[in-house]
Amino acid sequence: MNAQAEIQMKQLPGDFAIWLFILAELSVFALFFILYAITRARFPEMFAEGQAQLNVLAGVGNTLALLTSSWFVVRAQQKVHAGQKGGNVFLTLALVSACVYLWIKSAEYQHSVALGFDLSTNDFYFFYYGLTAFHMFHVILGMLILMLLMLQNWRGKYRSGRMNEFESGACYWHMVDLLWLVLFPLVYIL
Repeated sequence: MNAQAEIQMKQLPGDFAIWLFILAELSVFALFFILYAITRARFPEMFAEGQAQLNVLAGVGNTLALLTSSWFVVRAQQKVHAGQKGGNVFLTLALVSACVYLWIKSAEYQHSVALGFDLSTNDFYFFYYGLTAFHMFHVILGMLILMLLMLQNWRGKYRSGRMNEFESGACYWHMVDLLWLVLFPLVYIL
């Protein structure tokens, strides 16, 4: 293995700018998670009562939808990188999985509101709606990025050695997935 190949193996996938953006996004979420933890420590009974009203199975469904979607993005990236057809099929499946997440989350919101729980109910619901809606916004943005990747792939923009933009989009999508893997147990289980 030559030195240049060794250096390339150690580089992060995607563009450096996406990693700065991901770091900024993770920092914002970390701040929200800290505020959530502090408020939860102050009002443990309120948070326990709020969590008891949440549908953990819906949270598990959302987790499975996002994990599945990330797997499809990985498969799409592998196909595109190898110059094989089928990358857009996997991106489409990733988008379908993301739509499943949005459908479950929307049904969950409707159910909570029907029970009389909204942003103003108490601090738990303020954080529940705030954190999950902020995450849902990132899911929607990620879906738009995946659609752009599909369009660019359809136009033949990506191939081995020209994957930087595709990898950046995939990294963003995986960040969204990672955030849910922290958010789900934090809000629904712990």
